[in-house]
Amino acid sequence: MKPPARNTSVRGSHTEGRNTVKTMKLGSQGLEVSVEGLGAMGMSAFYGGRDDAESSATLNRALDLGVTLIDTAELYGPFLNEQLIAKSIGARRAEFTLATKFGSEITDDGGRGPVNGSPAYARKALERSLRNLHTDAVDLYYLHRVDPNTPIEETVGAMAEFVEEGKVRFLGLSEAAPDTIRRAHAVHPITALQTEYSIFERDPEGNGVLETVRELGIGYVAYSPLGRGFLTGKISTPDDLPAGDWRRAMPRFTPENLTANLKLVDRIKALAADKGVTAGQLALAWVLAQGVCAIPGTKRRTYLEENVAAADIELSAADLAALDAAAPAGGTAGTRYDEAGLKTLYK
Repeated sequence: MKPPARNTSVRGSHTEGRNTVKTMKLGSQGLEVSVEGLGAMGMSAFYGGRDDAESSATLNRALDLGVTLIDTAELYGPFLNEQLIAKSIGARRAEFTLATKFGSEITDDGGRGPVNGSPAYARKALERSLRNLHTDAVDLYYLHRVDPNTPIEETVGAMAEFVEEGKVRFLGLSEAAPDTIRRAHAVHPITALQTEYSIFERDPEGNGVLETVRELGIGYVAYSPLGRGFLTGKISTPDDLPAGDWRRAMPRFTPENLTANLKLVDRIKALAADKGVTAGQLALAWVLAQGVCAIPGTKRRTYLEENVAAADIELSAADLAALDAAAPAGGTAGTRYDEAGLKTLYK
């Protein structure tokens, strides 16, 4: 169930520093965000070494370009990413929509535990995030992963209390199953549902997630819209990834699967060349054409500006058909997480 292609034309030049990114309504509760946000995870965790100075410059450049949705989580670091955001753009708090997440239990010294959606942990996590972010309120607060041992009604009930207290403005879920989304929405309106979605990862089209959020008036936020960087065409071998990069152990980046997936990327590259854009820009334009919000991640201003320019690309019905043929649903080799990671999805 796909909406018609959205006109993504935007007046003005992104490189001139003007606020040019279009906005969209996210959900039905009044939240408005840029159609393209910025995923900040890789600035502090999982994707190789940190460069806080460049990351800080990238965060500020994003705001200059009108990218108002900044996405983080207490898990990223842990805590380092929230602290980086506070230090880098805290003085510009009124300019952006701040989204953070809780759900994987983390001790105060950074120790990792199981998924925990209990009301007690939700309270602890929120208060800690508010301190780390140096803010009085989070604009969009997500449950990062659904806790199979805590009824979703209890978790969302606790989150609803945060809204009543003015510490959270809107509620979100991440990687939740359709039935869970419905149950959560019945307790308190859910503004946004976030899952991985790209032309590389199209499960939300077939598992009922997109259909459910559209029916309920819940906004959809696509993370990893560039297939964790694969769709940029800049990754040809695992050696192209930094030492310690989490992706080296992900199924889609193993040598056998990577070789198969490069064929898909080559087809997208060819289509991108025909339009005079990069492969990554075309992949992002495809996500935006589905009528959803995308949050590509980067820690470099150069890639940020390239990503933001993708919002200008208009895709015709013929373009969309060609992309669908080049990267059909189910055509990606390998799963997006290992077995343990897959068990946390769509609960």
